[in-house]
Amino acid sequence: MSTLPAAETQATVEDLQRLNRAQARLVTAVQDLSLARTLPEIQAVVRHAAREIAGADGATFVLRDGDRCHYADEDAISPLWKGQRFPMSACISGWAMLNARPAVIPDIYADPRIPADAYRPTFVKSLVMVPIRLKAPIGAIGAYWARQRAAPAAEVELLQALANTTAVAMESVQVYAELEQRIAQRTQQLEALNRELEAFSYSVSHDLRAPLRAINGFAEFLAREVEGTAGTKARGHLDRIRESAQQMGGLIDDLLQLARFARQEVRRQEVDLAAMARDTIARLRAGDPGRNVECVIAEKLPAKCDAGLFAVVLENLLSNAWKYTAKTGRARIEVGAEPPADGATVFFVRDNGAGFDPRQAEKLFTPFQRLHAPEEFPGTGVGLATVQRIVHRHGGRIWATAEIGRGATFYFTCAGATAGRREA
Repeated sequence: MSTLPAAETQATVEDLQRLNRAQARLVTAVQDLSLARTLPEIQAVVRHAAREIAGADGATFVLRDGDRCHYADEDAISPLWKGQRFPMSACISGWAMLNARPAVIPDIYADPRIPADAYRPTFVKSLVMVPIRLKAPIGAIGAYWARQRAAPAAEVELLQALANTTAVAMESVQVYAELEQRIAQRTQQLEALNRELEAFSYSVSHDLRAPLRAINGFAEFLAREVEGTAGTKARGHLDRIRESAQQMGGLIDDLLQLARFARQEVRRQEVDLAAMARDTIARLRAGDPGRNVECVIAEKLPAKCDAGLFAVVLENLLSNAWKYTAKTGRARIEVGAEPPADGATVFFVRDNGAGFDPRQAEKLFTPFQRLHAPEEFPGTGVGLATVQRIVHRHGGRIWATAEIGRGATFYFTCAGATAGRREA
């Protein structure tokens, strides 16, 4: 049985150790490339990794620029060709790209593919050049030595693996850059839209309020002028003018509120919706002391949301419940939550009031869409649209169920909420 000489055995062990180190370095480079978001970041990773994987004295990163090779970056013991461009047919990187395969050159002065004059001022005596992507190469990676050396096949394969990974990283960076550009464009569009909304709000609050004040003021002036002389019909006309002006003022306020909530920043914090609901009910009782409404509110309804915005949600939902139970003999309003079924607690506001036709539920959250006549239940039809916008901005959803004459239940979700106990 023959054995290798000690010197050859030692060389083989050293080669295996070198290959293991090169493989470990390739793994690190692949990880770094997966995190790169710009071409300069990719170049920095590749130029260092290529030199270390090959144990080379220099490495270069070449990009294809039409019919020329752009030596975009390098890591070497002395300067090479960084920043320069050469015709594809006049350099070995171009040959690797045009032929879509590696070039292994143990002696640059013995290979006709090498323009020797370009290499004489440098330290380079041997090299390996691998294309970035074997199909339709977009660049090349070169490793150089200051001595004559024939790079082993395993080493060339590792460099080619680095080049293939580089191609994927470059494509990802391109996609990332395109997405960033689209996001930037979208942001500009949203900023422009917000400016238009602000201009609209300003116009509404100033340009529309002025004639409304004039209408209301002249109506009151005219009422005083004809007091005691105008007939019942004329006074009725004047009353309707003033009521219409006041209704329009309320509608303008609701529109401005809806626009403001579309732009207002959401500041999440831990809040108790049950405590908010009790405060809202107390205000409703104070404003309508003649009503006797049974209110059942959960002991605690914790949620992570914008306290100011969700105060508006409960104000609208509970005001509606209070309004639509006005003609109910034993009015009842309930605020609570159902245990989460899919990870999100479902809160509800329920009443036993007028209800609505469930076939028209899709109209509830559309501005100005009302399911009851104004003379039956007053309102502008903007409140529920505001509620929906706030809930959506919290990543939640809202919906309703009802029966005519048997009340309605509004359900909504909010991130970071857990169900609480109920109390009367």
